[in-house]
Formats: sequence, structure tokens, C-alpha cells
Amino acid sequence: MEVVSVIAFLIMTATTWIALEAQANKGQLLPSDLTATLLVGTLVPAMAILVLLGRRMALRRAFESEGGTGQMHVRLVFIFSLIAAIPTLLVVIFASWLFQSGVEFWFSDNSRGMLENANKMARGYYEQAQRDVGYESVAMAEDMRSVLSQEPITTPKFAQFYSQQVVYRRLTESAILQKGQDGQLRTVAIVDPEGNSPHDRVSPETLRRIDAGDPMVLSADANKIEAVLPIDRESGVYLYTARSSDLLAFSQGQRAENIVMAYEVLTSRARVLQLRFNVMLFVASLALVGLAVWFALRFADRQVKPLYELVDAARRVGSGNFALRVEGRTGADEIGLLNRAFNRMTAQIERQTQALVSANAQLQERRAFIEAVLESVTAGIVSLDGDGNVQLMNSTAQRLLLDRTDPGPVGTDLGEIAPQIAGLVAGEAASGIIQYNKGGELLTLAVKISRDRIGHVITFEDITRQLLDQRQAAWSDVAQRIAHEIKNPLTPIQLATERLSRRYRKQIMIDPELFEELTSTIIRQVGDLRKMVDEFSSFARLPKPVFRMEDPVALARQALFLQEVARPDLTFSFAAQGDIDPIFCDRHQFGQAMTNVLKNAVEAIEARSKDMQDGYQGRVNVEMRQLGETVTVAITDNGIGLPQDRERIVEPYVTTREKGTGLGLAIVNKIVEEHGGEMNFTSAEGGGTRVTMSFACDPLAGRRESEAAE
Repeated sequence: MEVVSVIAFLIMTATTWIALEAQANKGQLLPSDLTATLLVGTLVPAMAILVLLGRRMALRRAFESEGGTGQMHVRLVFIFSLIAAIPTLLVVIFASWLFQSGVEFWFSDNSRGMLENANKMARGYYEQAQRDVGYESVAMAEDMRSVLSQEPITTPKFAQFYSQQVVYRRLTESAILQKGQDGQLRTVAIVDPEGNSPHDRVSPETLRRIDAGDPMVLSADANKIEAVLPIDRESGVYLYTARSSDLLAFSQGQRAENIVMAYEVLTSRARVLQLRFNVMLFVASLALVGLAVWFALRFADRQVKPLYELVDAARRVGSGNFALRVEGRTGADEIGLLNRAFNRMTAQIERQTQALVSANAQLQERRAFIEAVLESVTAGIVSLDGDGNVQLMNSTAQRLLLDRTDPGPVGTDLGEIAPQIAGLVAGEAASGIIQYNKGGELLTLAVKISRDRIGHVITFEDITRQLLDQRQAAWSDVAQRIAHEIKNPLTPIQLATERLSRRYRKQIMIDPELFEELTSTIIRQVGDLRKMVDEFSSFARLPKPVFRMEDPVALARQALFLQEVARPDLTFSFAAQGDIDPIFCDRHQFGQAMTNVLKNAVEAIEARSKDMQDGYQGRVNVEMRQLGETVTVAITDNGIGLPQDRERIVEPYVTTREKGTGLGLAIVNKIVEEHGGEMNFTSAEGGGTRVTMSFACDPLAGRRESEAAE
């Protein structure tokens, strides 16, 4: 592989040189596809040479250090090289292609043609302006000859005609000049709105050319374009015209010419820039891969050295040196964990060897077998002699009772280690569940005790987590069901309502107050629901009510109003008999109870409407009254009615709907009970259901009386 890589690199280098020489002779840039191909084709074998060189160095280090095969060195070098080479290669391809595409775009024939066309356009624009002034001046001279032959120059009619000529021909100023006997030009008529033109409009050189026979002399500078031509050459009458010039337009021709020259210079340097850029990419890529190989070698040395030390230690332990302990890394990483495990293993082997040497062969075999079995089980096992002293304690028992895994306190009284378990043994109990305090942590242990011919064998398991998981699973199931049904749609409802309010608040012309009240109610109710669901999810129970003085009639009307808006096809009615005083209640839970019952009534009506013919009208009636210290709310519907097992209707997860959760009425019943009331279900006349909820005016009155009596 090394030879193939070197040969491929030399071939690609020669190919690249030949391609560069061929394009240099033509004076052209390399195409982007060819450049990227040559760069990648040269870079791949060069990277392979670096990777193979790193492999050879890894093998040499492994052989010189420990005489090993160096497979881990090679794997690490290969992985790090791939991690560095593949992204680098992709970046090189993309960068080369991007650079080459940009070079081809800016230095293509199309780009050069655009610059040349822009130069021609800039110069042509100003030349066209000069020609336009010349044409207008010639036409104006002809018109002036015709008018002067008919009207004197001093008449108002001539002045008006003259001014119109200047305006219509988009000239900024004009003058009629008369050459006197002394050869000097005098202005006999002028149209100069700005009044800032110089008096010497015609230079002697211009006048000489006109007298020499030139039909017109046209001149231009950054400020204006001027034309001088004769009206009557024999009489010495001349016409001077001028049009203001655009300074930017005047400079565009020279500027475009400079840009074209700079572009040609840059084009000549593009090939050098192209070569430099690709060489930089090549060198930077090889540097990255080389750095990765060097880092892989250093990293492999650091990672493999402890393994070699551990292998040497294992060989020495295999030779019988059980007192050997591995020095070095003992941190929290895998190497430290392996070293600690090795040291624990050697320590255990050393102690077991000493014990085996001091005992007979039968006891050694039996004890080794028992310890192997005990170490494989997950339960804690303790063996006691007839006096209650510990004979054997597996690692699980040591971890649970002593918080360590070294050999337990053999010969120590069990009462000193675990008094609760010792109490069960003394009471001749076969099993039991105890609470054991280990370092401030209270554990629940399930203990089983059996007698053997010399003492007791105690097995126990830690069921603390199991009990906790069971309780958490039960509460989590309730919380998940409630949160899944309620919390998921809250965010889209709130966002949609807020956007609806912001977008259409100013567009609602009919009853905008109702629109604002509806959107505000939705947002407020969503916030209440979110708060309740968050507390459910946090504590896996119904939120504790916060009692405040509230108006139950207003709360009931508000809950009914939400249903009226949601279901305008149903008939809702509300009646409050007599005066109803404010009560102590949690407004959110009161509203939740009303909403759940009203929602069940609407769903019962929907279920019945599927089986009814046209003409059926769903109705929901709400009646409130106060009886002493209790406020009663009765909700009646003409829906499908009560199920057959109506006595289980308020139990959790009991539902008659296909997609129901069975938590709605259970929550309502809990809310009513915490408000010192009760809930009843009866059948309504003509079909349907009547739900009656009672709320104590002061649910905390009984609690305060009990506390005062105590």
C-alpha cells in the first residue's frame, strides 16, 4: 500500500505539472473541474502516505515498548486519520470548486465582454449627447435665419421665438453674436435663464475655424457641451448654443477605460492566484491530516501504556504474585476503573488464597463454590452461626448494609451491623420488611430468614426503588393523561388567538368590544388551563385550591358564555333564583368544573343528534340558587342521557366516549368535594341528564372550627 500510494502520488504530481504547463503556454486558466480533479487526485495519495507513515510509526512504538502487535495504535491512527481526512477532503473539493467557479466567472469572455460593452456604452452615451446638441444647433440656426429674414432682432416676437427655440431644444443657454469692424464679437441677443455664463463664449480659435469654413465647432467639458455655427457668414452673425453636461456621465468613459485596463492586469495575475490557492489548500490539508496522525500517536501512547502495564501485571499475578497492585491511573475513566477492578481482584485473590491455604481441601472447594454462587445473585445474603455472628456476607449485602464491597466483618455480631434484621432473627420470623438507614438514606429491605443445621441464612433485597417506581408510575400515568389531553393544544390556541386579536382588532367594525372580549377571554382561559396543567405535571395531583371571595354567578355566566360562543347552534339558558351571595372558592377550579360539565352536556347532545331526525334542537339550561350556606348549580341537557353504570361515572378513567380519558368528571367530583360540596346525577324529563353540584359558601369554616376546638 505504501508503494502504491507513492507511485500514485508521483504520477498525479507529474500529471498536474504537465496540465499546468499546457495551460500556461495557452495563457488560459485551468477549468474548475480539471483543477478540482487534479487537486483531489494528488491529495488522496498524499494523505494515504501520511496515514501509512503513522501506521508504521505506531507499529514500531508498540514493538519497541512492549513487543506487542500495536493493533490498538493502528486502529486509533486510522480512526483519527479518517476523522481528519474525510471532512478535509470534502472541504478542499468544495473550496477548490467554489474558487475556480468564481475565477471562471470573473475572468470569462462574458465578463470581459460586459466590461468592454460598458465602456462603449459610457463613451457612446456622451458622444450621443454631443451629436444631439450639434443637430439641435444646426436646426436652430436654420430657424433663426428664416425668422431674421422676416422679423428684426429687437422685436418682442423675435425674443419670444428665440426663447421658445432654446426651451424646445432642451438647451440651457444661447446667444446671437455679431462680429464688429474691429473683429470682436458682441452679444446682440441672449437666452440665459441662470445668468452665470461667462461673457467670452466664443474663443478666438473657434472663431478662426468658423471663418475658415467649418460649418460648426462643437466642444465639450465636464460642465457643458457648446456649439458655435454661423447664421449669416457674410454679415458676421453667429449662433452660440450650450447644454449643461452631466459630470458623472462625462467621467464614465474614462472610468470604464481604467476598469478595463485594471481587469486585464488582474486577468494576467489570475493564473498565479489560482496556483497559489490550490497549493495552499494542498499544504493545509496535509498539515491537518499530519496533525491528526501525530495526535493519534500521542493519544494511543497514553491509552495503550496502562493496558500494557496491566498485561504485565496480569502475567506476574498469573505467576503467583498475588500481592501485586497496579499503580498509575485510578481516576473515574475506564482505565482507572479497570485498574481499580484489577487491584480489587488481586486483593480478593490474595485473601482467598490465604484462606484456602489455611483450610482443608473440602472446605476450600465448598466455600469457593458458595462464594461464587453468592456473588452471582443480586440479593444480599448473610450466613450466621448459632450465636448470631456473621460467617459469610456477599458483596450485595456489604454494599447495602456497609456501603463497601470488601470482605464483610466475619465473626461480628449481626446486631452491630443491622439491628433490624437481628431483631427478626431473634423473633424467629420467617420474613419481614424493614426500614434501614444507611448513611442518611432510608432503604426498604424485604428480608427472608431460613434456618440451617448450624445457624441462619438471611436473604434480602432492596425494594426502595421498586416501591418508589410503583408510586411514581401511578401518579405519572394520571399526570401524563391529563397533560396529553389538555396541554398540547394550549400553545397553538393562545398564539392563534393573539394573532387574531392583533391582526383583526382594527378591522372589526361591528361590535368590536365583543371581539375584544372574546379574544381576551380565550387568552385568559388558556393561561388558566396552562397553569393548572403545569401544576398537574409537577405534582401529579389536582392543584390545591386557592380560596378567595368570588361571585359564583359571574363565574357560571363566564363558563356558559364560552360554550355559547363555541356552539351557536345550541340553545343555552341561565337562571339565578333569588340573590346569591359571593362565596369562598378557587375561581379557576370553579370555572373548570362548570366547563367540564357543560362540555359533557354538549357532547351528550351531539351523540343524540346523530340518531335524531331533523327538527331536534339541543338545549342546555343552567340554574343557580342559594340554600343556606350552600350554592347549588344544576345543569340540564336533552342529550343521550346517563349510562347504565351511572354509579361509576365519577371514577377515574371510566368513560362512555370512544376517545374520552375518563378524567373529566373525576376532576369535577374532586373539585366539588374540596369545595365542601357534592355532585349528583339524575335523568331529566324528556331524556337527557341533570347534574347538580353544590358548593359551600365557606369551605374552610369547618376546618377553622376544628382547629379552634383542638
